[in-house]
Amino acid sequence: MRITIASRAGLVGALLLAGLTAGVTPASAANPDGVASLGSAAFTKGNSAPISISSLADCAVEGPTANSSGAVSKTGITFGGGTTTCTTTVVDPANDVTTTKSEAKGKNFELSALVSSRGPRVRIGDYTVTCSATHRETSASWTYSAASGLGTLPKPVPVGYVKPLTKSDGTLLAEAIFNEQHLPGNGSIGLTMLRIKFAPASGITGEVVIGRAACSPTP
Repeated sequence: MRITIASRAGLVGALLLAGLTAGVTPASAANPDGVASLGSAAFTKGNSAPISISSLADCAVEGPTANSSGAVSKTGITFGGGTTTCTTTVVDPANDVTTTKSEAKGKNFELSALVSSRGPRVRIGDYTVTCSATHRETSASWTYSAASGLGTLPKPVPVGYVKPLTKSDGTLLAEAIFNEQHLPGNGSIGLTMLRIKFAPASGITGEVVIGRAACSPTP
C-alpha cells in the first residue's frame, strides 16, 4: 500500500512520500472510508461566552456525499463558507472495484481573536484539502492561498510543522500546526491542513481547525 502526501502553501508546491505500509499492523484506529470538512472551532476568551462552531459542511462517501456552508461568523472568527464532496467512482463494475475522493474547499477564513492581545490577524483567502483512495493506494494533499498573519513556511512543510504566533516581543499567543497526519499503518490517511491551539498568554483556551479530510483504501 502506497501513501502519498502533498502540500502547497501559496504558489509553491512540494511532495512528501510517506512510505510503503503494506502488511503493517495498525497502531491505532483506521480513518473513515472518506470524509471531509471545512473546519471547526471551540474556544473561550477570558470570561466571555464560549465560541463554538461545529464541523462545517461535513460529507462522507456513505452520505451525505456533498455539502456546503455559507459564511459563519462569531466573535473573533469567521469561516467564509465553501463546499465539500465525497464521491465514489466504480472503475471495474465486473469486480466491484471503486475509487473515492473526499475534498473540502473553503474561502475567506479570518481569525481576529488574537488582535486584542497584540497578536496577528490570520487570514486565508482559499484552501483545499483532498484525500483520494483506490484499493492499492491512498493520497492526500492540501493547499492555501492569499494568506496573511502566518509568516513564511518551509518548503516542503514537514508533518506537524509548528509555526508560533506571537506578539512583537516574542510572547507566544498560539501555535499554528500545519500538515497534521494520522497514519495508523493500514493504508488510511487522516489529514488536517491547519490547527491553531491557543497558548496561556493569549487569555484564550481551545483551538481552531481549518480543512480536514480522511480516506481509507477501497475494498
